[in-house]
Amino acid sequence: MNSRYVERLVDLTDPARNRIQPMSLDEARALVLHESADAVRRIDGSFALAARDGQVVRMARSLDRPLRYFLAKQREGPALVVSDRIDAIHGWLKDNGLGDQFHPSYTRMVPAHHVAEIRLVGCPDPEPTLTRFFTPQRGTLPPDPEVIGRMYIEALAEEIARWLSGLPPSEPIGVCFSGGIDSGAVFLTTYHVMRKLGISPARLKAFTLTLGDGPDRDQAREFLEELDLSLFLEEIERSPASLDAREAVRIIEDYKPLDVQSATMALALCRGIRERYPDWRFLMDGDGGDENLKDYPIEENPELTIRSVLNNPLLYQEGWGVFSIKHSQTYSGGQSRSSTRTYAPLNRMGFEGFSPFTRPRVVEVAEGIPFQALTGGDVPRLYALKGEIVASGVEALTGLKMPIFPKRRFQHGAGSPAEFARLFSETESSYRLELLSQYA
Repeated sequence: MNSRYVERLVDLTDPARNRIQPMSLDEARALVLHESADAVRRIDGSFALAARDGQVVRMARSLDRPLRYFLAKQREGPALVVSDRIDAIHGWLKDNGLGDQFHPSYTRMVPAHHVAEIRLVGCPDPEPTLTRFFTPQRGTLPPDPEVIGRMYIEALAEEIARWLSGLPPSEPIGVCFSGGIDSGAVFLTTYHVMRKLGISPARLKAFTLTLGDGPDRDQAREFLEELDLSLFLEEIERSPASLDAREAVRIIEDYKPLDVQSATMALALCRGIRERYPDWRFLMDGDGGDENLKDYPIEENPELTIRSVLNNPLLYQEGWGVFSIKHSQTYSGGQSRSSTRTYAPLNRMGFEGFSPFTRPRVVEVAEGIPFQALTGGDVPRLYALKGEIVASGVEALTGLKMPIFPKRRFQHGAGSPAEFARLFSETESSYRLELLSQYA
């Protein structure tokens, strides 16, 4: 081999954004690099990790955050550029005279719950190997919604307690709150855990976005009034004219309409909180709750049937699977892809986010639910199951009887249907062109 041949790993991720327990960042990287994929399951928390040993680079991430890579060719040897953002990879390539190699579709996303290994051997581009490190067992729980609910919310509470224990003791904690099942469960469980741990609930707020006439504001008020917890509610009012879906495309670096819509609202909420509280850092949300309990309208997706939803493991978290034809190497699939709709807006506005529903221990309980036995393949029964499980679990753990409202997406709750139609009148192809225009 040429003595000047050099392999490089260029890691542009911010190490401070990893929140790992109970090991150090160096220990976690060493585990990803040198241990079996199964051992990576021991890394607890939010992480995006890359490590190199000679020609071998191994990468892994948690479900709640992106990790992208690009293999650049140089005369002296290949360089693997790793980042949470496509534009950061592009910027490094331009700065190093390699910009002509770039196209956004040439970037790759490390899929959640897998270790990606790539060998820096130059031309032709090597194909990465993907090894799963999280394989929850399916249908292992008894077909009893009360038993399942208790286990599910207990797992949620354990993750919240772990996260709280790693925060600075005086930092305030916000919950992105609509009064829906997922944000409601996160808020009430956090309130319970804080009191149990002796943490002052005065540090807690429930932030609700309103564009003036949306249903979420009234729902959030009603939810907290029923439980005599209205003092925690803080409404964040934004002008519809200040929202820009094309800005959201650029920030999340994606073009799927549902994700663009959600990210647009997340940006509005985060901006409102940031303007009111310049130093606020930590925000919680309910991302992953719908995925765990399979609560998406099947009829809106012609590819889906109740059979495919119930029979495909981790369908909503990972899509059809990393070895399927429909898996996107550039974006990954399912929530593994759509996590950017929350991660990127919060990151851009200086927040650190956390959803306990994305943690493997909580996902593991959800995958253990015997959905077929509980629903008999009936779609309305599947939709009703989430409220039963979560409400019973919250009551068993906290003693609070959680109000249950009909499902509504985040982007549909802040404003009126007419305002929504005005804000999101463009098509997926328009959003895709907006993303590509940055690299024209």
